[in-house]
Amino acid sequence: MKLQQGARKGDRFVKKKEEGEEEKGLFPTSGIDYQTLLEQIPAVTYITTLDETGSRLYISPQIETMLGFPSSEWLTDPQIWFRQIYPDDRKRILMEFYKSHNNGQPFRSEYRLIARDGHIVWVRDEGTVVRDESGHPCFIRGFMFDISELMRTKEAIQKSEAKFQTIFEGMAVGIALVNTNGRVMESNQALQKMLGYRVEELYGKVLNELAHLEDASQDLDLHKKLIAGEKEHYQIEKRYIRKDGEVVWARLNVSLATGLREVPPYTIHMIEDITAWKQLEMQFLQSQKMETVGQLAGGIAHDLNNLFTILSGYSQLSLLEISEDHPLRGNLEEIRRTTDRAAQLTHQLLAISRRQVLDMKVLDLNQLLKGLERMLGRIIGEDIELITRLAGDLGRVKTDPGQIEQAILNLVVNARDALPNGGKLIIEAHNVKLDETYARSHFNVIPGRYILLSVTDTGCGMSPEVRERIFDPFFTTKGKGRGTGLGLSMVYGIVKQSGGYIWVYSEINQGTTFKIYLPWVDEEADDLSRQEETGDFPQGDETILLVEDDDSLRNLTAKVLRDQGYTVLEAANGDEAMRLARELAHKKIHLVLTDLVMPQMGGKELVEQFTLLHPDTRILFISGYTDGIMIHQASLKPGTPFLQKPFSPMELARKVREVLDQ
Repeated sequence: MKLQQGARKGDRFVKKKEEGEEEKGLFPTSGIDYQTLLEQIPAVTYITTLDETGSRLYISPQIETMLGFPSSEWLTDPQIWFRQIYPDDRKRILMEFYKSHNNGQPFRSEYRLIARDGHIVWVRDEGTVVRDESGHPCFIRGFMFDISELMRTKEAIQKSEAKFQTIFEGMAVGIALVNTNGRVMESNQALQKMLGYRVEELYGKVLNELAHLEDASQDLDLHKKLIAGEKEHYQIEKRYIRKDGEVVWARLNVSLATGLREVPPYTIHMIEDITAWKQLEMQFLQSQKMETVGQLAGGIAHDLNNLFTILSGYSQLSLLEISEDHPLRGNLEEIRRTTDRAAQLTHQLLAISRRQVLDMKVLDLNQLLKGLERMLGRIIGEDIELITRLAGDLGRVKTDPGQIEQAILNLVVNARDALPNGGKLIIEAHNVKLDETYARSHFNVIPGRYILLSVTDTGCGMSPEVRERIFDPFFTTKGKGRGTGLGLSMVYGIVKQSGGYIWVYSEINQGTTFKIYLPWVDEEADDLSRQEETGDFPQGDETILLVEDDDSLRNLTAKVLRDQGYTVLEAANGDEAMRLARELAHKKIHLVLTDLVMPQMGGKELVEQFTLLHPDTRILFISGYTDGIMIHQASLKPGTPFLQKPFSPMELARKVREVLDQ
């Protein structure tokens, strides 16, 4: 064999076989059988020329085990190495090889070779340029290691990591990997979107510093126990502050990740945005709270209405019987005025309880609002600009006109108080459709067509804490003597009893908007002309059966009716009334005037039994307390005559005459 020109003089190369035998390689002679040694290691050893052919001067027999080609083929076919490089790797490997050839630097690379049977073998190729005494590169001597198993493991790890990353980023729940110092190491897109920060902004940030100040220390002790191994995980609800300042309610699940080699322990924070759910929860609690307060208020109002009807009635009857210059007239007038004011309080309590009897009318809100416009201008003053935006094709709603007017006035007065330095008050009415999506995020909303009535001011706005309590009875932010705290509670009750919904949107220094949604009705608007309470008491000579469990109120009512010429039969309860009905089965009873709510036998049950004996008798119900379900879910037929307590003697006389004349 002929040695390549430029071999180092200090190395003497010998052939291992006689002439004509296959050459196994070139090795320095030093008394050690290097060839035998190299052919025992689990790697392919090679010596390659540095010319353009890259011919192999030697390659160990392990190449046949690795790729299925005997070493003789590698020594006789200079192109075999290039051909067996995986196509996608050829360009890169050749560039690295020639770069090593040109600058004499070591050649180190990982690439794929195609074995004789077609399977892929990953190799790590590490070659060193051998130089002569003058430093001129002579050939490359190197090793090829089969790293297929390592690469398969690496690929599996990469796939696993990619799968984890896909899951990590694809989760709808926010996830943060947090070190034991509380700093964010990794975060997913859901968390970034939830809190409004980019990934680089969250990295290294103390997660708890993003929590609401009132909630920041809520889980400190739990976190310490988790790090100490005293707990496996914990779950709490806490608020976070977004980058834009918005509050986000979150359900936080925290667990400790341990047991990973060479990786310090860290915590996994699963952060679920439950803001919408909390809003629904607060709406539900508000509804439950109002229902509880309403039951109490309704019960109180029922008893008060009886008392106020008696006080007002007797004071008015007394005023009719004394002269204008009587020394006691002033006292009686003050009693009547005070009683009337107290009676208004019971109306508010009934509105809060949603147990008042509404005089339901089909309304054109545009017409109602235009009728109120002048009054609203006087209420708000000249420094507040009143703007109305009313849809021309506005649909109709069904509610009590007097009550909805009262609700609007209350909202306007609140808006005025929020604008001490002037500003804008905007009243709008539009047709809207609430869909399933809206209903899912708003408690108890039924999808459908509604009329939206909104009242907006550009005033001081409300904090979240005030906003949460704004409909609570007797809650007020006004100074002493400037408000009872019943106004917005009454608005809430009126809207709810009308089958609608009310929501408030407000921020400090950003103004406030109240949105009222009332169900759309496909009916013509009713005539809203009102009858003034003036003139003489209407009279009659018919027979009336009066059924009232309150003795004082029954006595007053009987006196008023007898004074107008009626024959009055009195009963303290339903059983007494039925006894009279049976005893007087032969006598004409023109009207039954009965309280709707009484112990044992209520007014409705009494009427059902009474009309079997006296089918032609007219019926008039009275009450100061009725369950809205009883009135509005057809327990009483629509149009059934009804007189709301407290009532005046004139209202009583007129209603009785109206029913008898039907």
